[in-house]
Amino acid sequence: QLQLVESGGGLVQPGESRRLSCAGSGFFLNPYSIGWFRRPPGKEREGVSAIKARNDTYYADSVKARFTISRANARMTVDLLMNNLKPEDTAVYFCAIAYYDSYVERISEACFHYWGQGTQVTVSS
Repeated sequence: QLQLVESGGGLVQPGESRRLSCAGSGFFLNPYSIGWFRRPPGKEREGVSAIKARNDTYYADSVKARFTISRANARMTVDLLMNNLKPEDTAVYFCAIAYYDSYVERISEACFHYWGQGTQVTVSS
């Protein structure tokens, strides 16, 4: 059964780092682009980062130079390393699989077909 499970969320102080992990099962991760999205409280879901099968990476302006996406196909995981976290990073973070790559560079939901349930990240002192 195909599953995506996000983990690693929790309460983090501003300026600290946190690594989120997206673990897949029931399919082969290797051919697919994977994206990270987030939904801040009371706001719409937005694209955060994406990585293609060939390892090209893309970041939203709000997280560029702070977040790093990486994949380990053999482990069926895609991680998001978040550095220098800010209160505005507080959100539910989701990972998703893209079955085609037309808009992956835009981190657009249009090409992401399967989603995990999300993990909460709260940045507060």
